[in-house]
Amino acid sequence: MPSSSNPTYCCEQMVSQVTHSCETHPDPFHCPDTLVHQSVNNGTYGLIIHDGGSSFISISFCPWCGSKLPLISDAN
Repeated sequence: MPSSSNPTYCCEQMVSQVTHSCETHPDPFHCPDTLVHQSVNNGTYGLIIHDGGSSFISISFCPWCGSKLPLISDAN
């Protein structure tokens, strides 16, 4: 079920994660509160690996509601 505040995303938690912005950590890979990365290059989503680098594990389903995640190009 799409989020009521943002129909591009499946649930409110995903909206919160993908749009998260941190004043302390401008790079989302350095912010411990940022869990999900949305790649603008290929439209995929991933869970950030907080090891000091910019690695993430690609995911196809929302970790909170279980919905299949669309590619960015599919959502437009």
